[in-house]
Amino acid sequence: MKYRTLGRTGWQVSEISFGAWAVGGSWGSVADDESLQALHRALDLGVNFFDTADVYGDGRSERLFARLRKERPGTFHVATKAGRRLDPHVASGYNRANLTAFVERSLKNLEMETLDLLQLHCPPTEVYYMPEVFGVLDDLVQAGKLRYYGVSVEKVEEALKAIEYPNVQTVQIIFNLFRQRPADLFFAQAQQHQVGILARVPLASGMLTGKFTRDSHFEAQDHRAFNRHGEAFDRGETFAGVDFETGLQTVEEMRQLLPAGMTLTQFALRWILMFPAVSCAIPGAKRPAQVEENLSAADLPPLDDEIMRKLKALYDQRIRPLVHHYW
Repeated sequence: MKYRTLGRTGWQVSEISFGAWAVGGSWGSVADDESLQALHRALDLGVNFFDTADVYGDGRSERLFARLRKERPGTFHVATKAGRRLDPHVASGYNRANLTAFVERSLKNLEMETLDLLQLHCPPTEVYYMPEVFGVLDDLVQAGKLRYYGVSVEKVEEALKAIEYPNVQTVQIIFNLFRQRPADLFFAQAQQHQVGILARVPLASGMLTGKFTRDSHFEAQDHRAFNRHGEAFDRGETFAGVDFETGLQTVEEMRQLLPAGMTLTQFALRWILMFPAVSCAIPGAKRPAQVEENLSAADLPPLDDEIMRKLKALYDQRIRPLVHHYW
């Protein structure tokens, strides 16, 4: 495993880390014992940064990390998120009382006295124009409830606004072969502000693994079955906002560019690591074997210029018109 600096935190984090949405829920059936095996395997292979949220399985994912910390104390950082518990999910809900309550609940779930990193969880755009929200986060840092804070965003515009606040340490944003817009402007701005970047949904909800077909079936509780058009939350969270058929066709074209001995999963993750502004990619996994495939991408050689050029051309032709200007 290789490590990169996470913004101004001083942390050196595994460049492929672990996103824990899947071990909480909304990705089909999951067993806690198997999830813990996957988390232990990630630690064995050098992962030292994990991303979760209070709504992943209604705290289930956070509570798994409390168990993991007891079994592997002092070996990793946990980032969590707050805000999506609001119902309705509106900007006015991002107030001192609610944010404080969310933090206290996460502290209890994680069995920690101070959260390593708290991220606002894809709040409405209006929140980024409410300095008082970031003032509350500053106060929570001063109170010893948070070590650092950042944001998880849907749109590049939100990311650019967020980093105007001096104590935003990290931005989590969808960045993958189907969502390339962050590299246009935001990455350079983040580097200038010394803000860490967490590349989320790096495999486009599994589409970029190349393991799906037109006959693939997803369980009813899997967001890949119920959120393809944004029925439950932002549609860009599911398959990166690309329709299923287009995704399948584009992945087959990408398959023709694979270097020998590399899987599509590794290819997609290695592409993300070609961007030095990215602190880490956070693919999810529910089983140890998935962890191993994800993390092996960090050991692969860089993609050559010709492959990078062809991938950009494929994006411009197939994907850009569908997603680029939405997020």
